[in-house]
Amino acid sequence: MKNKAILALISLLLLVGFQSCKEKVSAPDDSVNSGTIKFVADESCQPIVDEEAYVFEKLNLRAKPDILYRTENDALRLLLNDSVRLAILTRELNASEKKILTDRTLPPVSHRFAIDAVALIVNQASKDTLMTVGEIKKLLNGQTKTDINIVFDNPNSSLVRYLKEFSGNKDFKLKNIYAVKTNKEVIKYISKHPQAIGITGFSWLNDPDADYADAVSKVKIVAVRDENSKDAPNQYFKPSQTTLALKQYPLMRNLYIINSTGRMGLGAGFTYFMLSERGQRIILRSGILPDSIPQRQINIKHSY
Repeated sequence: MKNKAILALISLLLLVGFQSCKEKVSAPDDSVNSGTIKFVADESCQPIVDEEAYVFEKLNLRAKPDILYRTENDALRLLLNDSVRLAILTRELNASEKKILTDRTLPPVSHRFAIDAVALIVNQASKDTLMTVGEIKKLLNGQTKTDINIVFDNPNSSLVRYLKEFSGNKDFKLKNIYAVKTNKEVIKYISKHPQAIGITGFSWLNDPDADYADAVSKVKIVAVRDENSKDAPNQYFKPSQTTLALKQYPLMRNLYIINSTGRMGLGAGFTYFMLSERGQRIILRSGILPDSIPQRQINIKHSY
């Protein structure tokens, strides 16, 4: 893990050589542990980003990261339009997106910092607690006769993009598929409707804030079986750090921090922090899987 953080720091140092002469976003007086930077994060990642930013600010009292939470489409638009130069997304940039930033002499440096799960949730009164990958795809493609409503966060979210890629359905125009606005609204909706399945980021179900904790207590997570799995085609798995690490839970996605600042400022400092042992321990405590699992030191005392 230390090697990964060091490599990240080296990559950021190399970026300085490509820095553009025109600074439109980052203030020139910020450093790796002070100043202000505006960056954007996929709103489905808010629980873990909030925790990381809170600890980072407590350790660096002169640092003030200004976080904008947006849908994936809006976050990408801000990054590619040079409104921000640091982004937290659930996918890496594609070749054309990288070229836009590289043409500005600010090539992006991307690092995976965590692995999240896409969780299916149902009301506590529901008896549908087991599903297969095939059944989920049929539901999303309207190939199953059912009265169950499927609810997700936002038409422009990373979760919807993931589900479209997963199901092969480019347009969710079925009558029983609904979009609300946020992950919190998905959880609150499912807590009140037994005839519905919600799709949300797993991190929203761990240690919820007071404004939706009661709703979380009224839902349960569906276990999923991948019938095409080579290792466990007959087993159902719920999302957890263990099932993510062993790649047993089939609905998983990577989380990335993308730095296009081109300078050793606060963006570089926050990136390094998230990849450091302390930053990875925050992710470990959150319930999702850190990219590098921190080592645990055990002191053994002999008594004679």
